[in-house]
Amino acid sequence: MEPARSRRIEGIESLPDITARRADLAPGRIAMEEAASGRSLTYADLDGRAARVASLLRTRGVLPGDRVAILCRNRAAFWELLFGCAKAGAILVPLNWRMPPIELDLLLADCMPRLLFHGTSEAETAGALRHRCERVDLDSGYESIVDAMAAGCWRGSWPAGEPWYLIYTSGTTGRPKGVIYTYGMAIANFVNIGTAIDVAGSDTTLHFLPHFHTAGINLHALPTLMQGGRVLVLDGFDVEAVVRLLEQRRLDTFFGVPTVYHALLEHPRFTRAPLDHVRHWGCGGAPLPDRLALRCRALGIRVCNGMGMTETGPTAFLASPEDAWERIGSVGKPQLLVRVRIVDEAGEDVAEGEVGEVLFAGPGVTPGYWNDPEATRAAFTDDGWLRSGDLARRDADGFYHVVGRRKEMFISGGENVYPAEIENVLAAHPAVGEAAVVPAPHERWGEVGRAFIQPVAGAAAPSAEELAAFCRTHLAAYKVPRSFEFVPDFPRTAAGKVQKHLLCG
Repeated sequence: MEPARSRRIEGIESLPDITARRADLAPGRIAMEEAASGRSLTYADLDGRAARVASLLRTRGVLPGDRVAILCRNRAAFWELLFGCAKAGAILVPLNWRMPPIELDLLLADCMPRLLFHGTSEAETAGALRHRCERVDLDSGYESIVDAMAAGCWRGSWPAGEPWYLIYTSGTTGRPKGVIYTYGMAIANFVNIGTAIDVAGSDTTLHFLPHFHTAGINLHALPTLMQGGRVLVLDGFDVEAVVRLLEQRRLDTFFGVPTVYHALLEHPRFTRAPLDHVRHWGCGGAPLPDRLALRCRALGIRVCNGMGMTETGPTAFLASPEDAWERIGSVGKPQLLVRVRIVDEAGEDVAEGEVGEVLFAGPGVTPGYWNDPEATRAAFTDDGWLRSGDLARRDADGFYHVVGRRKEMFISGGENVYPAEIENVLAAHPAVGEAAVVPAPHERWGEVGRAFIQPVAGAAAPSAEELAAFCRTHLAAYKVPRSFEFVPDFPRTAAGKVQKHLLCG
């Protein structure tokens, strides 16, 4: 068994100051634009404002290694703070604005920030956290404060192994943990996603997923900025705004979660919009149902399904455009700087086609969790491989298929049952919008499936008998759920993942 090697990229000890280098190479090129207001920043603007933010941090007592929190919707100022922290050696902590103060207080107690930047719409929540740190309102005084600062001279290189920002996990399986993101992880993800989708300096991508999730930062906004492209910033997902941008032929790359694709496909103008200008369509965060993939294929869209984790930076697997239509259901192959094993309960590699847990290694993998050595030890094998908790198999051609989460798998009558497989079948029913399957105790079989169904909008809910019969035509009998319950919508994380633990409450 080969041990996991260092997470560093050989020969790369540090990154140059990214915005300074881009400002030198193409100062007048547009780096980002706020889609709603049309306000834009060139790379020279972004670099200058980031340097002034670094000065602001220092005047407020922020020292290298200190944490700086931010609580707001997507906006250009987030990126000014991200790069300003890099220049000053501080660590940015994006916070989930959907969380109530009592949950955020636990996160702040964990990371102990010096400052909390927030928007006006988050002012009440930020006020409830005032005992933790000083606050700065991004909509009241921030601009004048930044403008009044001197740019100063800041460090010109960023050590690869040093933390840049923390992303707290969503907590769907337990207490949120702060995943450490290093500068080295940023360059590894840039290589992994950049080579996979051919990120170019002429690209325009859309930043609408929340920046307190890894996809909001890294798919594809930060890699596009590193390459010198343009990032359009939306303060959140707005299907009308996205369709309008497509109609204006403004996007070259696009990444969304399955719920985003579902909303686009339901929009009346999406199917008539010009789509051929989008060079790459990516999807991740949750399994893309086959039905959605087939609907996209009918429109000529090659949606490249992928899989990664907050802890992997996130890019790990991604299907190529050439394989997107022929291998629906696969997450493709490991990307350039990613190493993967599939192992059994004993930690031994499984045979081709067999299901096991996915392990990761490589420079894109986090060094661990902030202030939580116990969780860090539990996340890695003794020889340094990251345990994903995801179950997958590799086919004869080297393509990977994720079958579900280890913690979600259940045993019915001695047989392993993977909810993701059942959910994919249920989603193919014409009256089912989305499905979630969880185990339920059973006197004879130990556990059986319990399915929660969100019907298609405007469609009559199918009967339990109809759904069971539909499942039996596609699944072995032991996989067919024994009960079906209908819900108007699912509880979700901000990244669109269904919070199954809340369904059974």
